[in-house]
Amino acid sequence: MSGAVGGFGSGFALLVVLFILLVIIGASWGCCFY
Repeated sequence: MSGAVGGFGSGFALLVVLFILLVIIGASWGCCFY
């Protein structure tokens, strides 16, 4: 049980980090073009 929860938590954290990186990259590209 704890292993499944830990795996889901790490996977969710990874998705959050990727989403934040996409937002930062998108914002920087937007500033460059606009």
